[in-house]
Amino acid sequence: MTTRAGAGRWLLVAPATTLLLLTATGCGRSEEPSRAAAADGQPPATTATAPGGDAASSAPADKPEPTACDLVTDQEAAALARLKLDPHRAGQQSCTWTAPITGPTGQVEVYVGDGAKKMLDIERQLGHELETLSGIGDEAYLDTQANEVFAQKTATWVAIRLVLLNDPKENHKPLKDLIQVVAGRL
Repeated sequence: MTTRAGAGRWLLVAPATTLLLLTATGCGRSEEPSRAAAADGQPPATTATAPGGDAASSAPADKPEPTACDLVTDQEAAALARLKLDPHRAGQQSCTWTAPITGPTGQVEVYVGDGAKKMLDIERQLGHELETLSGIGDEAYLDTQANEVFAQKTATWVAIRLVLLNDPKENHKPLKDLIQVVAGRL
């Protein structure tokens, strides 16, 4: 005679056992079709397995995205701002240098990756005038109104923003010069 508690156990065990059996047998499928020759008589392509057990890709490994602080040196940031700057502060995809609070206002910001591309997209939406810079990366632009410059090389975007209380035209050449150096580092 089975009690109510015993019947409940059987109801839980039966589905678990069935799931275990289906998993172990691959739901009744055999491995033979995957080993059979293709319709053209050639054996099917196989995936190489790396020593760690992961499938190896035939494509070369992607170069890791550079960090923003590796793209601009402290000296280059200070030269761009034409000010003494405090040491850089690294963010996840950014790097920032600020002028000491006792001096004139100034800041240099470098962004790399999707955030840099998004900044360019926003400048376009705002209708800012973008000057195309030739010979720098795969594509490059100077925002003539916002003291920003953008470059893309091998699918990586970088943006440099300069905050100074001066006429933006005074910053165009230094921004263009620095983005050319940075694009060479991508």
